[in-house]
Amino acid sequence: MTLEMDKYSGSGIGSKNEYLFGRFDMQIKLVPGNSAGTVTAYYLSSQGPHHDEIDIEFLGNLSGDPYILSTNLYANSNGGHEMQYYLWFDPTQDFHTYSIDWNPQRIIILVDNIPIRVMHNRQNIGVAFPTRQPMRLYTTLWNGDSWATRWGQVKIDWSKAPFIASFRNFNANACIPSSSNDCYGFNGGKNNGLNSETKMKRKEIHAKWNVYDYCRDFRRYARGLPYECRKTNNRKGLQDEDFE
Repeated sequence: MTLEMDKYSGSGIGSKNEYLFGRFDMQIKLVPGNSAGTVTAYYLSSQGPHHDEIDIEFLGNLSGDPYILSTNLYANSNGGHEMQYYLWFDPTQDFHTYSIDWNPQRIIILVDNIPIRVMHNRQNIGVAFPTRQPMRLYTTLWNGDSWATRWGQVKIDWSKAPFIASFRNFNANACIPSSSNDCYGFNGGKNNGLNSETKMKRKEIHAKWNVYDYCRDFRRYARGLPYECRKTNNRKGLQDEDFE
């Protein structure tokens, strides 16, 4: 399937089912050429005023400049957990697999089955985490030129429209909640985290390709980093790879 955007409208699709925990894979080929100002998004989101959301967004750029893959987490409408990466390949030339692996203990974001980010459940220190609200899976293509490329300095070149992103091979190994199934036992309820090899690979990706980490944004958080980012909390046996 494809999503298109022109100066009149973006586009998007959503899953029929709502899910509570699981792994979601999608192969995506991004908008080629001058994609500045465009945002291609692949995410899970609940409904209602206190929504949860797990985001993968691809921020377009001028021809020859790399895309930025932006990840974020909202829990009980609390966001601001952005981490952003350059990709180590051209995501417009072929399809690549992007995955969200979510259980009650952690969320893993993967690219071609390589983990790039792990977010652990830190409710024990008062940090919200999505464990109760079912979410639908969405893909969208929309106009984000007020912020997406160089903080909004580069706008969409509408002479290049329509902008087209392509999707295939969606797979959801996920739990659909019901009155008789709260999904907490899905996949054994186990924290299937990273082994030593994948931890090392994630560290390599983070060291080489990470371009923004909210836990290191001292300008944004001049009055103090978010609670979960503080080293004292990282020493409480939480073992969150994002802080190694």
